[in-house]
Amino acid sequence: MVTGFEKLVEQRILKARQKGELDNLPGAGKPLNLEDMSIPEEFRMAHRVLKNAGFLPPEVKLRKEIENVESLLHTMASDAPERYKVQKKLNFLINRLNASRGNHDKCHIPGLYQDRVIKKIS
Repeated sequence: MVTGFEKLVEQRILKARQKGELDNLPGAGKPLNLEDMSIPEEFRMAHRVLKNAGFLPPEVKLRKEIENVESLLHTMASDAPERYKVQKKLNFLINRLNASRGNHDKCHIPGLYQDRVIKKIS
């Protein structure tokens, strides 16, 4: 579903492209480095140095592990006997991540499952 705001943005981008206002922008023709966008600007250099040296913050490692377990769970059949164990592991990892952030009592639902949970609750 496209909102009116999205249509307006697309129209303005199209007009700017037609006028040539988007030509010769810095970084034109180069791939975007989207990895750095998730990290606050003041920490990007330190993160890059640590990453290149093979050291990642525990939270980043935990997020990657959560993503791996989520993708595994997504590929499993809904009636697979191992699914319960994988779901428990995912819950454990999410709780560890929340605890490391100081969110002990907040409920976090990964994006992959949020729609399913809302559908079941409704």
